[in-house]
Amino acid sequence: MSHTVMVVLVIFVLSVVMIMSGRGGGNFYIMALVLAGVPMHTASTTSQFILFASALFGAMVFGKAKTMSWPLVFFFGGLNASMAFVGGFAAHRFSGIALKIVLSVVMGVAGVAMLLPEKEARKTAHPGFGYWNLVEGDNTYVINLWVAVPLTVATGFFSGMVGISGGSFLVPLMVVACGVPMRTAVGTATSMLAATALAGFCGNALHGGFYAPLAIPSGAAAIAGGLLGGKVALKTKPKHLKTFSGILTIVAAIFMMVNALSGK
Repeated sequence: MSHTVMVVLVIFVLSVVMIMSGRGGGNFYIMALVLAGVPMHTASTTSQFILFASALFGAMVFGKAKTMSWPLVFFFGGLNASMAFVGGFAAHRFSGIALKIVLSVVMGVAGVAMLLPEKEARKTAHPGFGYWNLVEGDNTYVINLWVAVPLTVATGFFSGMVGISGGSFLVPLMVVACGVPMRTAVGTATSMLAATALAGFCGNALHGGFYAPLAIPSGAAAIAGGLLGGKVALKTKPKHLKTFSGILTIVAAIFMMVNALSGK
């Protein structure tokens, strides 16, 4: 009982921090679950359930504050969620150790990406084929579909397969490649994460691995964390948390790789 309580408390803290920066925190959730002795496939399914709970309620906060782009949510969120389902369904073709190794590599790349500088650029419309010019208020977002679509598809697939959110890639993609303001990118990514996590959870759950006694209280903690994290994010600058999250992600990636190579 005390073991479950400790895991739930960790999930709550992580959900607050991750929602604040527009990152679901699936990498940290899985790390916490695996280190707590939860099998990898069960950890992946539980992580997706937790991600869905925290992101859904975090998105409600951002939506109420109108700090998200619904066209981007539906377009990229649809692509991401579809591939997350495929990735989650295909995950059981691989061993737990293989998934841990893939996860550690993905986490390492995500950590480095979070440490890279992000520039919020306001762009003018691009007339070329393959560019989506989205005008919202005083902002013009130019989405290079040749770059954004393949990256979003790949992110969704691997996110669903290893049980992470993909937010570590989606936020930089929107800010750097599409010129979306940081705060809007965080709100938009959070909404995408809810859809991706639900799809990934369904794909994983079809093969079992859902342990309700742990997943349900963890999901409840994530809901509380998502609500709190979303409200705090509206009053702070996510870029300060971005560096901290990047460092933690890299550290977690190293520990996960060691855990995988040790055969645990």
